[in-house]
Amino acid sequence: MQRGLKDTRRSRVRGVLASAGLALAAFIASSGGLAAQDYPSRTVKMIVPYPAGGITDVLPRMLQERLTRRWSQPIIVENKPGAAGNIGAETVYKAEPDGYTVMVTAPSPLTVNQSLYPKLAFVPAEFVPVSILATIPTGLFVNPNKVRARTLAEFIAEARANPGKVTAATQGNGSTSHLTSEWFQMAAGVKFVQVPYRGSAPALQGLVAGDVDILFDNLGVSLNLAKEGKLRLLAVGTAQRMASLPEVPTLAETLPGFVSSTWVGVFLPPKTPQAIANKLSADFAEALRQPDIAQKFREYACEPVGNTPAETTAFVRAEAERWGNVIKTAGIKLE
Repeated sequence: MQRGLKDTRRSRVRGVLASAGLALAAFIASSGGLAAQDYPSRTVKMIVPYPAGGITDVLPRMLQERLTRRWSQPIIVENKPGAAGNIGAETVYKAEPDGYTVMVTAPSPLTVNQSLYPKLAFVPAEFVPVSILATIPTGLFVNPNKVRARTLAEFIAEARANPGKVTAATQGNGSTSHLTSEWFQMAAGVKFVQVPYRGSAPALQGLVAGDVDILFDNLGVSLNLAKEGKLRLLAVGTAQRMASLPEVPTLAETLPGFVSSTWVGVFLPPKTPQAIANKLSADFAEALRQPDIAQKFREYACEPVGNTPAETTAFVRAEAERWGNVIKTAGIKLE
């Protein structure tokens, strides 16, 4: 009899606890929804973990005016460069998960650096994905005063004849330009001297000034410099020739399977409510659908994306695997 009463009491206690747990979960979920309804109610800060002037910095500034009107709140774009994006990423990682600190970044902090750095001050997989803003092809740019070659085959022949004499600027250790350069050396049987800069803009300045010979860079800002004659674009990293640049061959035409591109995405600190991520994703997608904004993106050879948080998660996971394999195969290590 006593045992039966105890069992009944235990059962009731379990029921009460279960109900409390469900109520708590519902409260947390509704709190996130309420937060999203009121969001944003003050200034939103977008952290770019790279220097000003590069495409990762340019794209959020293109969206600034549109989003400010939509949210009726100011937007600040703040550059926090250093350590291949790690410094800015750490800042966002440690920020309050309330949606008011947003990271707009290129791939390195989320897909590459965990394969190159022995220790990071953040866990890439814990960021809350929002959206991929755009994908941008990589191009091989050369200083026309330092590199005589006018085709990719000629350049490879010159580099093979002069091992270790070609200087290759990169956007920094672990950047897409760095990994593409390492992969190219392995695929083409050449050897460069790598010269890391703190981002795309400084690397381009060095290339235009003649401090270095070549740069694998996204087409965003570099393409205009090539059109002005300050640089020469030898090839692009797309699978097929670009409709907007039909005269420029692909790297894959000479090196089969060689495809390289970068992207710019939006992410939030860990534990940010999913409702806020969903709202941001929808607002970014709406902005990217505007013809004037889409046109501005394409003028920088950027293809607007504006996907969902779930699609962003899958995309980043695939990118991390792809470049992780390049790092392993090429034996890339930070010096």
